[in-house]
Amino acid sequence: MSVFFAVGSPEMEMSAADVRAGLYEALGKFGERKKVLAVPPDFTRFHSKAGELTEMAWEYYGERLTDVLPALGTHTAMTDRQIVTMFGKTPRELFRVHNWRDDIVTLGEVPGEFMREVSEGKVDYPWPAQVNKLLRDGGHDLILSIGQVVPHEVVGFANGNKNIFIGTGGVMGIHRSHFLGAVYGMERMMGRADTPVRRVLNYASEHFGGMLPQIVYVQTVVSKNDAGELVMRGLYIGDDAECFEKAAELSLKCNFLMMDREIKKAVVYLDPHEFHSTWLGNKSVYRTRMALADDAELIVLAPGVREFGEDAKIDELIRRYGYCGTPATLEAVKNDAELAGNLSAAAHLIHGSSEGRFSIRYCPGQLTREEIEGVHCLYGDLAEYSAKYDVGALRDGWNVVDGEEIFFVSNPGLGLWAYEGRFGD
Repeated sequence: MSVFFAVGSPEMEMSAADVRAGLYEALGKFGERKKVLAVPPDFTRFHSKAGELTEMAWEYYGERLTDVLPALGTHTAMTDRQIVTMFGKTPRELFRVHNWRDDIVTLGEVPGEFMREVSEGKVDYPWPAQVNKLLRDGGHDLILSIGQVVPHEVVGFANGNKNIFIGTGGVMGIHRSHFLGAVYGMERMMGRADTPVRRVLNYASEHFGGMLPQIVYVQTVVSKNDAGELVMRGLYIGDDAECFEKAAELSLKCNFLMMDREIKKAVVYLDPHEFHSTWLGNKSVYRTRMALADDAELIVLAPGVREFGEDAKIDELIRRYGYCGTPATLEAVKNDAELAGNLSAAAHLIHGSSEGRFSIRYCPGQLTREEIEGVHCLYGDLAEYSAKYDVGALRDGWNVVDGEEIFFVSNPGLGLWAYEGRFGD
């Protein structure tokens, strides 16, 4: 188990040449490889720089890189246009589609006793370590798991072995891991590398990872510089937990804004190329909730949002119950077999609720007032609110609009915001 390359600092801005040199230095340490599988994120992580790294890996290995499997999780398959935009010259014919309901194998089970221990007694079900069958049965001698380490609502920090066991995972594994994170409490986990869900994933890696080819994690840390440009602050390549932990340590410095006062009104913009559903768009809720004051207003400008869930069944369940708070959601799980069978939907309903503490006003491009109010959010007319809050004129952070102070977030997927008095230790 090794770290093959590790550089990064909050001030670093890696050029494409720097990134290529670091990647190739690491790949050169693996020796000859005959059949390589790349597992990058999908378009919802476009800003991760993983597309560029995947293209560089293809240029390094050529025809020996035989498959690219975007870690879709529950997301919809990438379009040809998204693939070209994100992955450049990487050949289209290399791309495979992960079907989380059908294309999986179970490597083993994390026992219920371990789940009970890490969850402080909140769950006691076993957790199946599931991956796309291509990882186990594809005949590869190297898997490159490529992606961004950034604060995350389900697992604390995204990436590492989450990219494998969740990104290419199956129905039961995704449902149960999401629900574990929700009932344990996302505000106890976001921005922390050691969480119950991460411990479950680490158990799976340690006990069942030997059934897979060698997995090497290529992990980025990305944030905006003073000019508002996305830059790579760090690149960490390795096949062990230390590599992920180094990246998480830097991400905490780059992607986590600890605030000395609470936000009374926040305006969050969801890029229409990236955010098409509240399943993704509720990053606007997850990532700002620890910075929002009681009775604060969260305004979400969502021109591309056209649905709630990216999976048809999950979309139906979100519409059925809406973001109704933890007690009501847990009660629904007890009484509705369909919701109990789709625990990631229940987890999402908990994550997306303000628990009555602040208001959430969605301004969608392609959902009606009735649909938004049906899931217990306030509705805002997109044209009206976009005219008042001009995203082209606002800067990330504090702004004054018509004499009122607001806090603007141009992309909630890039960070985590918290008031120091609410975050705790």
